[in-house]
Amino acid sequence: MNLRIKPEWAAFRPWQTNAALVIFGLGMVGFTRQLISEYEHYTIGFSGVSSSMVVLYLAAIVVFLLKPSNVNRYTLPIIIAFAIVCRLVALFPAPFLSSDVYRYAWDGVVQHAHINPYRYVPGDARLAFLREPNQDLFDNMNRRDYAHTIYPPAAQTLFYLITFVSPTVTFMKAAMVLFEGLTVFGLMKLLRHLGMQREWTLLYLWCPMLIWEFAGSGHLDSIVMAFVVFALLFRYRDQPVLTGLFLGLAVMTKFYPLVLFPALYRRGDWKMPATMAAVAVLLYAPYLSVGKMVFGFLGGYVDEEGMATGTRYFPLDFVQHLPGLHGVSNSVYLAFVIVVFTGLMVWAWQTCCRQDSAGDSFLWPTFGLALALMLLFSPHYPWYVAWLVPFLVLRPNLTVMMYVCGLFYLCTTALAVGYGPKQYLLNQILYGAVAIAFMIEMVLLRVPAVRGWATRSVPQRLKPDSIAAGYGTAEAVTLRTTGSHSRNS
Repeated sequence: MNLRIKPEWAAFRPWQTNAALVIFGLGMVGFTRQLISEYEHYTIGFSGVSSSMVVLYLAAIVVFLLKPSNVNRYTLPIIIAFAIVCRLVALFPAPFLSSDVYRYAWDGVVQHAHINPYRYVPGDARLAFLREPNQDLFDNMNRRDYAHTIYPPAAQTLFYLITFVSPTVTFMKAAMVLFEGLTVFGLMKLLRHLGMQREWTLLYLWCPMLIWEFAGSGHLDSIVMAFVVFALLFRYRDQPVLTGLFLGLAVMTKFYPLVLFPALYRRGDWKMPATMAAVAVLLYAPYLSVGKMVFGFLGGYVDEEGMATGTRYFPLDFVQHLPGLHGVSNSVYLAFVIVVFTGLMVWAWQTCCRQDSAGDSFLWPTFGLALALMLLFSPHYPWYVAWLVPFLVLRPNLTVMMYVCGLFYLCTTALAVGYGPKQYLLNQILYGAVAIAFMIEMVLLRVPAVRGWATRSVPQRLKPDSIAAGYGTAEAVTLRTTGSHSRNS
């Protein structure tokens, strides 16, 4: 009797995985070029480009997920090479979708003139002598006539150093891409510690949002991500001073990483918070001549973005649309947020803060705090959620993948106006899709018939002898799956 054996993906060879990645990578490069073309000539629109890149990105992830061991020494170079090419394509054209990077370069130029960047708005007559040699920066800045700079002192220090080399937008964007390189380096170190393949950096390197927002628009969040990843790395290595140093630098670049403190702190450790405090004092000291103006446009930004009135927060807006709940106030919502974060901090404290806590126990609470901040404060700009992507590499999950890719795509559609009924509809679609993704993920975890596939698809850990024998090669990969991995999928 002849038995017909159905071929499985497991029987495929690494070269086939690599061939698929090359095809998808060429598509990513092509659509990155199309993005630049859309700046001048409408063809398929930004939403057409973003949706195409998301599909290619997800397809590449699926190829890798189906058999993570089907890699060889060429797989990672292929992933990195296409990531670099995409970023080079987006790097040199002038930013089109955001003008924030012009303010970064301007703040650096102002400091080179020995002027505190927090003292004057760019349109102030006392800075007129800087305009002519930097006309491109001045002409393209947003809020130049009424907003003092909002960026904290670590960011200002980096603006000074970057513009010392070249006070141009292109070089500022290049610096943000170089910080991405540091992020990937830190992720690879963490993946090695966690016994995971370096090829999981695919989730970061090919994420279209990062190509658009860092190589294309040069957003500062690239620096934040690098500092956060190194804080995670040194927390894993139990080096509290370095953990505090890099978390402090992240907070002094943009304030929101402060939410990670409860998950990265270990009970009884005074070195980590003391280092953070020292970083804040040392970085703020050179700018304190302006007094409270050192916080710049922060208060104005809170008002401008609707944080003071509550119009910014989609969960509050959603509740107010429910029958009988129209009168729920912003203060009630903020009280709810405090309760949620109190619960998350207790969870983080119990999980991570014990002196005997070790290994990667802090990663899920850290991820949870970062995700909760984004969901509860519902940013309208995709680069605000970019810092979730490194967590996605370390702890892949469908829910956050949907949130990141969904916000990225929807922000390229006609719904992305930042306020009013269109923005409310955008968030309804986004949060609804995230809820569906979460339910699907729960099914994958709990239904035995599906859980088997999900278990095979989670990041596989390598035995130490496999790592020593040749990390990243198909022959050296020895896979083992445990129940804890299934829960982490």
